[in-house]
Amino acid sequence: MKQYDTVTQIGLDVHRKFSLASLRDANGKLVARQRLEHSMDRQELRKGIGRWPAGTPVVLEATFGWGWLSDELVAGKMAPHLASSRKVAGWRDSRGLAKSNKIDADLLSELWREKRISKHGVAKHWWEVWLAPPEVRDQRELLRHRRSLVQVQTAVKNRLHAILHRHGILNENSDLFGVAGRRFLSLLVTDAQALGESSRQTLKQELMLLDQLRLLIARCTRQFRATLKRSATGQRLMTLPGVSTVLAYSILAEIGQIERFANSRCLLRYSLLAPQADDSGEERAGKPIGRYIGHAGRATLQWAWIEAAHGAVRKIYNRRTDNGKQDRGRGYITVANHLCRIGYALWKKGTVYQEVPPARPGSARAKQELDSSGNGPALRPYGCTPELIRA
Repeated sequence: MKQYDTVTQIGLDVHRKFSLASLRDANGKLVARQRLEHSMDRQELRKGIGRWPAGTPVVLEATFGWGWLSDELVAGKMAPHLASSRKVAGWRDSRGLAKSNKIDADLLSELWREKRISKHGVAKHWWEVWLAPPEVRDQRELLRHRRSLVQVQTAVKNRLHAILHRHGILNENSDLFGVAGRRFLSLLVTDAQALGESSRQTLKQELMLLDQLRLLIARCTRQFRATLKRSATGQRLMTLPGVSTVLAYSILAEIGQIERFANSRCLLRYSLLAPQADDSGEERAGKPIGRYIGHAGRATLQWAWIEAAHGAVRKIYNRRTDNGKQDRGRGYITVANHLCRIGYALWKKGTVYQEVPPARPGSARAKQELDSSGNGPALRPYGCTPELIRA
């Protein structure tokens, strides 16, 4: 135990079956290396963590499977911190180092001594990313489960379309999987003249699988709705135009905590909705070339905002696309950009969306909006309607 008394920082290289820890003292000297096995009972793992000084910062990469190990570190009275895999890889390459388990663990153990930088008035390490708490990870787990079910459902529907196409059967229903479409498919299952025995069995089993998938997806959606009912933030998000139950839950789960974003621009970048341009060199007239929306962020969050934009398209989209004549894809990104900014304000200020923005203080409209006692302009939080305040 004495060799661990001087440990002040630890780097943990996480793998599927084991983790390799590098322990350093206050002078940055490597004290020891330790291999932690990931057994089912985790007793050996907890015994190894228990040898380290309580409160020691442990840096691990944001790779697959970091969540459960960070929970074990917290239970062992450690202070886990998450490092961006992309930034750590760039740092390793800049130093000309090869990639190995030992080198990765040593590099992670050095990160804690790196100088902190101040961004938006908050001092933080350049390599550190947000470590989502268990409740947020649990919400994301359900979100990913439903998304995978929807992907399987889409594959099943494509296979059903393929069966009809292979046999030259035309479907006159606008929706093959609506009420009339399902009746049409049910009749095909018993129609020996239209389909052979194997095709009818395949069609029947695909329909059974589709029904089960729909039940599972509906069950997940009910869990989404129950979570949103318990969340005041989720209820506010659903007041945004185009934001449904699934989209509100997706936004809530992917953002987690709004306090980690200093302003709406930070949330836009995280949502992959802030276009950037690679146009160094001589300046040129016209639109910037090589514009892209980045890749370091949450793709699911980007999808949620753009899906909401499809349901909220109005004059912003028409103005950006010349009434849908050009740049239609970018028009939806523009609408999603505005929705993301508004969503940030609603969450941050704890208000709900209203169609007409509140009057500016001191304006003629504000002077007309007197409170019930007639003592002056009625003051209310941004985005709140008088009906909400009375409630």
